[in-house]
Amino acid sequence: MQLRSALLAATVLAMPIAASAQPVTGLYVGMGAGVNITQKEDIRSLTSPGIPAGTITTNGSLNGSVGFAGVLSVGWGFGNGLRAEIEGNYRDNHNNGMSGQTLAGGNLTGSSNEQKYGGMVNVLFDFNGLVPWVVPYLGVGVGYAGINEKWKAYNTATTLGVAPGGINASGQSTKGAFAYQGIVGAAFPLPSIAPGLAFTAEYRYFGTTGTRSYGGTLTRPGVSQPASVNFGATHDNSILVGLRYNFGVAPPPPPPAAAVPAQAPARSYLVFFDWDKATLTDRARQIIREAADNSTKVQYTRIEVNGYTDTSGTKQYNQGLSVRRAQAVQAELVKDGVPPNAITIQGFGDTKLLVPTGPGVREPQNRRVEIIIR
Repeated sequence: MQLRSALLAATVLAMPIAASAQPVTGLYVGMGAGVNITQKEDIRSLTSPGIPAGTITTNGSLNGSVGFAGVLSVGWGFGNGLRAEIEGNYRDNHNNGMSGQTLAGGNLTGSSNEQKYGGMVNVLFDFNGLVPWVVPYLGVGVGYAGINEKWKAYNTATTLGVAPGGINASGQSTKGAFAYQGIVGAAFPLPSIAPGLAFTAEYRYFGTTGTRSYGGTLTRPGVSQPASVNFGATHDNSILVGLRYNFGVAPPPPPPAAAVPAQAPARSYLVFFDWDKATLTDRARQIIREAADNSTKVQYTRIEVNGYTDTSGTKQYNQGLSVRRAQAVQAELVKDGVPPNAITIQGFGDTKLLVPTGPGVREPQNRRVEIIIR
């Protein structure tokens, strides 16, 4: 019994969320933060003048680590699931493990603190309507990242061709690289907190290309000289949670008032249409028949038939479509016995929306004809 009550309560709470999972339309902003997991990164070489044996073979690597990732974005939703945005991102990882072996036989150890600052252009697509309370989405992005490396390396080789003893090398600088990413996420609308607000959870694969060369200083017994280390491409896996806010979203309409038994026939009727259609459904014909029958039970001076559309077409096209819908209802009223001279028709296109939306939104309740008996 308790389980049944809990499921019923969850269903009731989810109803306003399901009703408000509308496509993102117009301007929005987003933010996210979470963990960043780096994969192994190749160390192509570590060199210094006069120490040819200090070159690391291609099996040198910087171990992966877990760090921080954060993103900020500003974008535009087109109302059909497609979104485009610009993004700034930041990632910070401290890699404690460095491995490799020199031609002289020594083992390489060390660490690196790696910070990435990126600017990206993303294109995403929301899969609206798959699940009432969540909107999955996919995206891709390209851009540019600045990668700051603060690195330290120590080699235990004792035969370096110049003097015995280990070497220490370190440095810090920033290099740029082309960046790309793939995004898999889901948005959970939060209309009870604010219309247009959504909680987001996502996974991002973030990569950079090319080889980056960083300068530094190498020290060995009695000598300090320049050094250079070359890192390969980076590969990051980020798991983020955040918030997204879509500006200009109207609050959900209040729940309908409890029906009161009417003593007289209704004087206003709504007939709804499929998208981009002016043909009548069986349900539409039933409503028109009810309006025609009730018109004989009340005194009236005229019957108004007003057509409307949603915002998914051009202004000119929507105006014509609204008139065609009104004409279809007029013809059915005449067929059901209403005198033609008692009916006036008018089309209003995508104005006077029943449910306020932005441009390009296929809102079913806006695709209608209203019959008014005056």
